[in-house]
Amino acid sequence: MPEVLTAASPRRLFCVFEHVYRSVAVADAVAAGRFPIQGMTLTLGLEPDWLGAPLPPDKEWRLEWSKFYYGLDLATAAERTGATAYLTAWQRLVTSWIAQVPVDYDPTDVIGRRIQNWLYAWGRFAERFDVEASMPGFEARITDSLRAQVAYLRGHLTRERNHRTLELYALFVAALSLRSLDPDRGLLQFSIDALTENLLADVLPDGVHRERSTHYHHVVLRSFVGMRENAHRFGIQLSPAFDERLTRACEFALHCHRPDGTIPALSDSDGGSYLDLLQIAGGLLERPDFTYIGTRGRTGAPPPSRSASFPDGGYFVQRSGWGDRGRDMADERYLIFDCGSVGDGGHGHYDALNIEIAANGGPLVVDPGRYTYCDDPPQWRRWFKGTAAHNTVTVDDADQTPYRRGKPKGPVARAHLEHRLTGGGLDVLCGEALSPVYDVVHRRRILFVNDEYWLIEDSLDGDEPHRYQLRFHLTPDQRDVAIASVRGGARASTSRLSIVVAGVATPGVEPGWVSFEYGTKHEAPVVTFTADGTASAQFVTLLMPLAHADEPAPDLAVRFEQGVATAHVRHGAGANTCDRVRWTLDGGVALLRDDGSRAMAAWSREVRQ
Repeated sequence: MPEVLTAASPRRLFCVFEHVYRSVAVADAVAAGRFPIQGMTLTLGLEPDWLGAPLPPDKEWRLEWSKFYYGLDLATAAERTGATAYLTAWQRLVTSWIAQVPVDYDPTDVIGRRIQNWLYAWGRFAERFDVEASMPGFEARITDSLRAQVAYLRGHLTRERNHRTLELYALFVAALSLRSLDPDRGLLQFSIDALTENLLADVLPDGVHRERSTHYHHVVLRSFVGMRENAHRFGIQLSPAFDERLTRACEFALHCHRPDGTIPALSDSDGGSYLDLLQIAGGLLERPDFTYIGTRGRTGAPPPSRSASFPDGGYFVQRSGWGDRGRDMADERYLIFDCGSVGDGGHGHYDALNIEIAANGGPLVVDPGRYTYCDDPPQWRRWFKGTAAHNTVTVDDADQTPYRRGKPKGPVARAHLEHRLTGGGLDVLCGEALSPVYDVVHRRRILFVNDEYWLIEDSLDGDEPHRYQLRFHLTPDQRDVAIASVRGGARASTSRLSIVVAGVATPGVEPGWVSFEYGTKHEAPVVTFTADGTASAQFVTLLMPLAHADEPAPDLAVRFEQGVATAHVRHGAGANTCDRVRWTLDGGVALLRDDGSRAMAAWSREVRQ
């Protein structure tokens, strides 16, 4: 069928999240007046009561409903089937919203999303159908509403951070898509200048978004990559500073992704994958390493570095390879260490010195995510944000930072990296965290040994007795956890991971939850090791990924003398491989190597026949 675009129709832009909303099942539900959002489906009709319908207590459901993402699902179903019913459903929803809802009713970030989604869906419908003939007067009504929403949005932009980014990008999309909204091109130039300023202000020099949320980093990155792609398509020149900072943001995205192609859910995050952004950015920015990761190694070239440090954002990554060193990409070892500031705004969790690890095809130890922003009983917001919901150590069951649903008030926990050492088969990270809530200093040293497994030393020093609990949150598929006392410590084992702690610690398993997307959660176990009634405590933990359930569990023995820790790790078939790993407790150098040379850390291996 030939295009039926009219002079009033928007031109089709590149939509960076279009591929996420291609569900015919969702389109069929919405066309019947049912809205499946955030794990809950409500029947509200095709001309809903937008202001008075009975909705879930969590206001995020209504906000998501009002953003009209499902318009893209309706457009997909119409394109695939040729059925005008999907167009009619979308038009009835749009016109009923226009008739009922004041322009200034929703938060400005919701207005920005709705502007984008109306234009994206309209542009796609107009390529296939006569939108005006389907509902006479529709184009004038939607254009007038968009003009009013754009004017209101421009006059009430959020001052900073991710909401400002998406609002400015909505103005960019509006100006570029529908010429009648910006006849003198003033709005387009304003949005370009303001988005460039916003990118430089909100993405730190090392590439991490200032909110330190892995999810919001990529949500923001979507807008900037979308801007860069549309600028390329329509011949708009952006500044070198824009490309330089965008490149840094993509570098964090590259290193942030786990080996299986998904992101860790750190600080108010959902899971998911953003490899599509890296694939697009690889071509735009002439970075073959972005292309390599974005295409899962099909094209491009592996990144030059496996380890990565982002000191401004406070994230540090250890990785065994990129699928180019004898392992499949998804099977590589990966750890991300959260050792920086609480994120700006209200998205930061109380997770100083938190880790995530992955190996053998998926995550093993995870951050549970965000689940909800609702603070009503039973207070899930507090659980997911609190320190006990992260892979670190709690002191007396307290949060590292006093709890607030949103932005902290008053002092917050502080963490910083003390040093990093990479070489000789070891990658060592050492960080320190201080809390305004208690007197304890927490230092965590992470040793990645021979690209195979991790040793983690946690030292906690206080002035009076405390209850210390070390936690590891497992994935839902690791529900069967075997706890055992072993010589010199305790072990927790699943079919995919062995966790061994040396020293006096009581092992246990707590109930926990993991959320992969907003509004849904899944039960998952939490392995705990507790030291009670002591002013200081020290945990040395071995985290050994297991390739299969029958793989023998490793053994760990640790001794401390003259400021040096020595760990013996026996693993492999018949425990025939013995590694000796040594490190100084103060981060200085000592005679650690067999050849008599001095080092901060060293390791050696003996394989017995």
